[in-house]
Amino acid sequence: MTRTAGVLLHPTSLPGGTLDHEVIRFLDWMSDAGLRLWQMLPLGVPHDDRSPYQSLSCHALNPALLPAEQEAIDDAEYRRFVDEQQWWLDDYAFFVVLRGLFNKKSWSEWPEPLRFRDTHALAAIRERHHNELEALKKEQYRLFLRWVQVREAAHQRGITLFGDVPIAVAYDSVDVWANPELFKLDENLQPTVVAGVPPDYFSETGQRWGNPHYNWQLMERSGFHWWRQRIAMALTKVDLLRIDHFRGLEALWEIPAAAETAIDGTWVKTPGRALLETLRQDFPHMPFVAEDLGVITEDVVALRDDFDLPGLSVLQFGFDGMADNPHRIDNQVENSVVYTGTHDNNTTRGWFESLDEKLQQQVIAELPTDAGDMPWPVIVAALQSPAERAMVPMQDWLGLNEQHRLNTPGTVEGNWNWHFGWDQVAPTLAATIRDWLNRCDRL
Repeated sequence: MTRTAGVLLHPTSLPGGTLDHEVIRFLDWMSDAGLRLWQMLPLGVPHDDRSPYQSLSCHALNPALLPAEQEAIDDAEYRRFVDEQQWWLDDYAFFVVLRGLFNKKSWSEWPEPLRFRDTHALAAIRERHHNELEALKKEQYRLFLRWVQVREAAHQRGITLFGDVPIAVAYDSVDVWANPELFKLDENLQPTVVAGVPPDYFSETGQRWGNPHYNWQLMERSGFHWWRQRIAMALTKVDLLRIDHFRGLEALWEIPAAAETAIDGTWVKTPGRALLETLRQDFPHMPFVAEDLGVITEDVVALRDDFDLPGLSVLQFGFDGMADNPHRIDNQVENSVVYTGTHDNNTTRGWFESLDEKLQQQVIAELPTDAGDMPWPVIVAALQSPAERAMVPMQDWLGLNEQHRLNTPGTVEGNWNWHFGWDQVAPTLAATIRDWLNRCDRL
């Protein structure tokens, strides 16, 4: 077992918010600190709410990441890219152009010929908007070229890129528009049921994500072709994938489309075991991590363990006094990824400061005593954990308070905007991190 540690930071949270020179500076800083895992959220094109988990395409890269400085395009290489990626790129370009023509309305509100992808209607769009379609393809080409450079730079520094695949896709996406038969839609292409999670730690009414559910029977009959393409494409960008909402591969929470909250949903079984067997044929080393937070049953645990996939634990969840809490410091296991907190949590300092004094004292009593001020006791507890991988959000490495959290589940305002500045990074921080990694056998 190789014990490693890393940082959770979405690329939009880099100082410039793009893949400019700052990304190389960040990788150099990681290397100096001995951090060998860079975890990020999904890299797709978000809707206006900026959530990486609701994207226009599960293949395209977010244009907001493109640096201002552009290199000239080699035409032969660009044409090769278009030919190789045509299976998704054409539909993506059409989708974005059409969305622009209809003021960003959902594709379900487009004129019927375009909603149902009439061949003649699309041909007319191709003729009238050739230049816009071509510009979108070139934008994706530039993004993919830049990402190749970033990935090579990471590998040169011994850094693994750790990505994220949401189990569901957005209804207002090219993925659903181009493949409506793969989803539970009615004759008017409206969802009959939507995805979410039941009431939990984050929300008393659960979370109604609104994503359409898959037509799993059809997917299984096709040999999971769509999923195999999706995972293969993701693994051209990153080395390791977190399967977000892994429990959905055992059963998904189906909510009637007309319901306003997630309370009235039900668990519906999915053929996740057959899907994972198929993916194991394509990727024998199974470069996946199971995001197994939330309502986890014995069947979900068995599915994770039968494929020897690491699960997750979040130390912020480990102080409820319950002996069987898998997030407790004493209950950490080797084949897992331990976090101080995730992108959905408060920063660890913010979380601790929100606790009443009695609970603060209880937390402190369970943490290392020689680690310094919060959040370092929680960070060191994660580093000392038997978990093979220890991940710390950049906000926690920087010791920032709740004003710097990235996302608050169940809210729509003020999320996904945070980015760090180098003035927040103490000159001695990399050396301090490296020292702790060495003490915890994670270098």
